[in-house]
Amino acid sequence: MKILGTGSALPKKVVTNDMLSDFLETNDEWISTRTGINTRRIITDERFEDLATEAAGRAIDAAGLCPDDIDYIVCSNVSNLYITPHLSSIIMGNLGIKGPVCPTMDVNAACVGFVQSLDVCDALLATGRAKHVLLVAAEECTRFCDWTDRNCAVLFGDGAGAVVLGKGDNLLASKLTTTPMPDVIVYKNPMEATPFEQRDGIDTHSALVMKGREVFRMAVTTAARDIASVTAEAGLTFDDIDHFLLHQANLRINEAIRENLKQPEEKFPTNVQRFGNTSSASIPLLLDEGVREGRIRRGDTILMSAFGAGFVSGIAILKY
Repeated sequence: MKILGTGSALPKKVVTNDMLSDFLETNDEWISTRTGINTRRIITDERFEDLATEAAGRAIDAAGLCPDDIDYIVCSNVSNLYITPHLSSIIMGNLGIKGPVCPTMDVNAACVGFVQSLDVCDALLATGRAKHVLLVAAEECTRFCDWTDRNCAVLFGDGAGAVVLGKGDNLLASKLTTTPMPDVIVYKNPMEATPFEQRDGIDTHSALVMKGREVFRMAVTTAARDIASVTAEAGLTFDDIDHFLLHQANLRINEAIRENLKQPEEKFPTNVQRFGNTSSASIPLLLDEGVREGRIRRGDTILMSAFGAGFVSGIAILKY
């Protein structure tokens, strides 16, 4: 596969750390010291599906295509009002693409969803199932936070990123892994009760629960290990990588990974300071920002690395 165009979209509401201190027992220093986050974007009067569609439309425009040129849509999403219909079908309708010639698919791999979806899209292109694939990663993470819990509520933001992919040989290497650790990051969807079950003792807590120290340890260990193995598989060294696009969960995690790899700071762009953790949308947001600002150019070698609930991880190295 190769990337033909990128796009992104963010809510207009900017929420500062000081604004959170109005209702949480926290302050700017506490948040920024532990996470590196200063502001985040939060959906207010926008519709989430419109935000995802906006990012998709910008990616299609950047690719020099029109919506009817898209013949497959894959959407990475973990936080969304809709259980059904799936978000990719809603995006398809919003773009004005007429069915049934364009299949749609949603992928939920938490924060690794975009990287995992790249693997799916590469297979679709390689087997001739599609010519132009639209991949959208859209998340409204702020909807599954407990806004009385400062350990989680301060971390997340909403946003969407997208790429249009075509056939090519720009994917140099990739690796997806899962280590079953379901209790490290958990978000349970509240379900309707049936008349046949005993509800006493059943956990109905629906807000996100995260064990921060275990996430930090697993993220740094797993990312450093997999980045090394995939770089070697591609026949490259760390010095051959122009940009390390890491999942923007926590600035301290990313700095620990960078120090482990012994690479310069300028090769590790960040936006978690401004957008917070946008789950699977964070890497395509970072990619689109770099492309539109001219920092990421055609021919550059990019390594994408993400980690998240499961515990899952994903690495992809490609030529932009």
